[in-house]
Amino acid sequence: MASDHQRILVLCKTYPSPSARYVETSCVAGMAEDGRLVRLFPVPFRLVEDQQQFKKWQWISARVRRAQDDARPESHRISVDTIQLEGEQLPLDDHWIARREAIKAVPVFESFTDLDAARESRGVTLGLVRPTRLLGMDIKAVTNPDWTEDEKAKLLQEQQQGNLFDAVADQRSLKTLKKLPFDFHYRYACESAAGTTEHTHKLVDWEAGALYWNIHRRSDWQAAFRQKYITEFGAKDVLFLLGTIHRFPKQWLIVSVLYPPRLPDVLARQQALF
Repeated sequence: MASDHQRILVLCKTYPSPSARYVETSCVAGMAEDGRLVRLFPVPFRLVEDQQQFKKWQWISARVRRAQDDARPESHRISVDTIQLEGEQLPLDDHWIARREAIKAVPVFESFTDLDAARESRGVTLGLVRPTRLLGMDIKAVTNPDWTEDEKAKLLQEQQQGNLFDAVADQRSLKTLKKLPFDFHYRYACESAAGTTEHTHKLVDWEAGALYWNIHRRSDWQAAFRQKYITEFGAKDVLFLLGTIHRFPKQWLIVSVLYPPRLPDVLARQQALF
């Protein structure tokens, strides 16, 4: 299939997982210039790691092509050696106005029920949802907190498909990539024409993993984690970017959390007029 260069605003970097049964390996997702959401994979660990190479809310350009081994319409394979960074991250000032403007062409579902209905009717597998309330965060220890040799092999196999990547560099990055010893599940509520619905989805955003490693030595780290993701984000205009699992097309994950501040009433009214 033909490939072409596209500009993509990075909105998601997931924390890698090697599980062939439940979750696929690391992927990047973002928005094309025309407002389409796109999923890019596989991206090497050395490009995904926090503060490395490209960042969330940064425009990149690269040669991409529709994935031939993934029927999800948003899924593309990226030629890593063609990635170019375009400027810095979009700024935070003026209530995230630059970031709000950048993604205004992306449809936002008012409930997860609506997003899942779009999956059934139109094949949508990546979408933004605006939760009405954040209800809680379930934190549960995983069965095995360390990578097994089999898991390492699965991760590297996915990374090196097509011989696009430097195997030595990927192995070096994998040695410094620690497995998350906990799973995080968001509980949230949505309002729709059908009424209030409550949902629970696993959070796999890289930022969640980075926060865990920053605070995990604290005795109160779980309280601090919930303070960030429930209390602090609950006061913001939160959007969830949800994506389906390749091998389990009816299962969704929260792959990224976007958390612009709430607009003051005057600005909110002005925005509603346009």
